[in-house]
Amino acid sequence: MKSSNKIKGLLMLIFLFSSISLFAQKVVHYDLYVTDTIVNFAGKEKHAIAVNGQIPMPTLEFTEGDIAEIVVHNKLKKSTSLHWHGVWVPNEMDGVPYLTQKPIKPGTSYTYRFPIKQSGTHWYHSHSGYQEQIGMYGMFIMHKKEDDPTLRKGIDDLPTVPVILSEWTNMNPKNIQRMLHYASDWFAIKKGTTQSYWEALKEGHFGTKVNNEWKRMLAMDVSDVHYDAFLTNGKKENQLPQFKAGDKVRLRIANGGSSDYFWLTYAGGKITVVANDGNDVEPVEVDRLLIGVSETYDIVVTIPKDDMAYELLATPEDRSGSASLFLGSGMKHKADRLPALKYFEGMKMMNDMMKMNGDMKDMGMNMSLQQMDMNAVMYPESSGNNEDEMKGMDMKKEPDTLQKNDEYKNQMPEMDINSHSEHKMLSDNDNGIVTLNYGMLKSPTKTNFKDDRPVRTIHLELTGNMNRYVWSMNNKTLSESDKIPVKKGERLRLVLHNNSMMRHPMHLHGFDFRVLNGKGDYAPMKNVLDIMPMETDTIEFEANTEGDWFFHCHILYHMMSGMNRVFSVGDYDNPELPNKEKAYKTLQRESNMMFFAAENDFATNGNDGKMMLENARWSLGTEWRLGYNDKQGYESETHFGRYIGKMQWFMPFVGFDARYRRNGIDKHEKNMFGQKDNKDKRAAFSLGFNYTLPMLVIFQAEAYHDGEVRLQLSREDIPLTPRLRGEFMVNTDYEYMGGLRYILTKNIGIRAHYDSDMGFGVGLNLNY
Repeated sequence: MKSSNKIKGLLMLIFLFSSISLFAQKVVHYDLYVTDTIVNFAGKEKHAIAVNGQIPMPTLEFTEGDIAEIVVHNKLKKSTSLHWHGVWVPNEMDGVPYLTQKPIKPGTSYTYRFPIKQSGTHWYHSHSGYQEQIGMYGMFIMHKKEDDPTLRKGIDDLPTVPVILSEWTNMNPKNIQRMLHYASDWFAIKKGTTQSYWEALKEGHFGTKVNNEWKRMLAMDVSDVHYDAFLTNGKKENQLPQFKAGDKVRLRIANGGSSDYFWLTYAGGKITVVANDGNDVEPVEVDRLLIGVSETYDIVVTIPKDDMAYELLATPEDRSGSASLFLGSGMKHKADRLPALKYFEGMKMMNDMMKMNGDMKDMGMNMSLQQMDMNAVMYPESSGNNEDEMKGMDMKKEPDTLQKNDEYKNQMPEMDINSHSEHKMLSDNDNGIVTLNYGMLKSPTKTNFKDDRPVRTIHLELTGNMNRYVWSMNNKTLSESDKIPVKKGERLRLVLHNNSMMRHPMHLHGFDFRVLNGKGDYAPMKNVLDIMPMETDTIEFEANTEGDWFFHCHILYHMMSGMNRVFSVGDYDNPELPNKEKAYKTLQRESNMMFFAAENDFATNGNDGKMMLENARWSLGTEWRLGYNDKQGYESETHFGRYIGKMQWFMPFVGFDARYRRNGIDKHEKNMFGQKDNKDKRAAFSLGFNYTLPMLVIFQAEAYHDGEVRLQLSREDIPLTPRLRGEFMVNTDYEYMGGLRYILTKNIGIRAHYDSDMGFGVGLNLNY
């Protein structure tokens, strides 16, 4: 009897172990070693970050149902982190320092462990500082199970290649951010897109340029940064020779760039889009598509002939370069290059869209989902009729191309993705070229909510200031914003309106969202939404996972300038961050960094210069003029102020003015108000303000503690030619200055100027 019980017990134990083995999840383990390295992508050896000795980082592959175990070994001298872009993970695994975890400190290791609950093409990158820009990006692929009912024959069984696009700059990314903050046009000089007055005159757009600056706008651009190289899988050119005539290839493409959108065109014919942001879509055949920063697309292409290699060409939106992937072997069949943009046409369009107060005009259009590409006026390959057609159309009577206000703003009617009417604004104006837009995307399965529980609507306006490079939502940066509280399980509908002149790829951590594009129950699922200027788009999702989830523009330099929010779902205690309030304040400071700038002119008539320390709102600046004798003397002015308003044209300040100049020598001892200064030395405190007038002229009014008042008009960096800048200053103390500066390099120029106090001088201008 005892023997029988032992046998039964043993059999039961064997059965239990067998059951555990049968249902156990597979643990897929990766070790990632993060190290400093030196690269040469663009003619110079520069510092970068490699993972396991490579850039991009290794491709990580899993199957739905696996357990991911990824150990990060930080060999850097700085902290790091990894974010799994578009992957559903527990909040403490999301990889945002000071929001979901502590930074991984130098010399330490950290284990990310989470279940794989989805499939599709995703990617991963550092969320620490600017590390993504210098090498910390890679592909993250999750395969479907073999018995997955959503497997698609002829798509999911095709040979598959992961492709990650990126850019490279030889400049330090933090220096790029600083230069953008101070409106440096060095990047435009490098790209040949300065749009100076001389260029405007030659192009017949002098009036366009004047109108542009009258509305206090800088030159038109579609990408703020000049890059030295563009890469596919870490190379300027790659080739996949294993494919033959008739082969269909599925390319899993991620845009791992920091700020560039990429046009994708294929020399072998049409492109079939089969997935977006890791989610299947009904196949859509197009001639080209624009992949936004951080988006992923799965596309299928065909190799037409043997002994030919067909180019998949990735061209940044500003068309300042390209990267290539050739499929097949033999003679290279290149895709047509995209011609340079017509920037003054874009400037004219921008002028027409902007009010004098910096807001966008209500032009009677209800634009959404990339269906009307406002940048098309700049495309030379366009037929050129886009602008005329826009003027002649009643946008409210185009149900096939534009949104309607039905149940709620931005809900669209059903559309036939193959109809001519939906392609009207695209194909008619692009010489028959069919360009993908979000209105064409449709999920093959239902994505609607399962019941009619209420949905909470949140309106977010995307706002920004190009002149000072401050980006915000509802005119608040992250540093000025509290978290948005959300109940676990609550359904949110986000109505996003872009009231800026730049497009923004908005990324939501932790969730996929439905894009309300007129496909009803089959609305596509995404985690990144590109929102063009003037567009209003609506997305919705169910907040069913607790934690603090980042929502931000994925252009790195916009994110680091404040365009972020945090959805705080549920009452979640993060074991990684016991003091969440303190950690959040640290995160806020990261998007409100202080930037330093300095300039000095070593001239024959003296030395003058300035220094500034600024963040998103506050400014501390000082300027000086130093002469070589008593007649010239010296003068310094220091102002501490805060920029006010969405466009930040107004800055009240407190100031201090110190100077020495022998009186009785200068003719202008009195100002135009009759106030007289008879002291050789003067030190005065002041209250005043700066205000940006039309033509980007700065009006300054300042009242000193001794009763004196001074009014001043000035402007620097008037773009006369691509490298020649004009400047002037005049005030009520009868002081005036006029000058020219020729830009030689990023930090060096030659300056000639006349100053009423210092006389005429020529010298070397250095700036940082």
